[in-house]
Amino acid sequence: MPDPTALPTELILLGWSTVMLFAYIMLQGQLVTRERGTDWNAGPRDGDEKPLGEYAGRAARALANFQETYPIFVALALGLAVSDRTGGIGAIGAIIWFVARIVYVPLYLFGVKYIRSLCWLVSILGLLLMLIRFL
Repeated sequence: MPDPTALPTELILLGWSTVMLFAYIMLQGQLVTRERGTDWNAGPRDGDEKPLGEYAGRAARALANFQETYPIFVALALGLAVSDRTGGIGAIGAIIWFVARIVYVPLYLFGVKYIRSLCWLVSILGLLLMLIRFL
């Protein structure tokens, strides 16, 4: 008999995705602080900012990219849970999205062309599987 208190995969990954979001934010913040210094980070950040360097810029773009698809993941994970449609291809899709978003960061930071874009497409496939299960 299944444990009635066990969370479905989609909700477990929703919880871990918040950790991932914080990791994206912290990575970007640390790389920018490394470039601009702790005085900049602790200060009001007024005035013109110099352009970000290679790694800090990539981390900022990776974070922005994550933030574009994250609301979709959250909506689908919650929608699947509320509608009692968790499991199956929805859970597989959530796992695919989650793993692809983890793999995406180093690919972006190190400038790996094409594979990074393929990784993004795989994450979108995960979202589509969740959507199919939801609909």
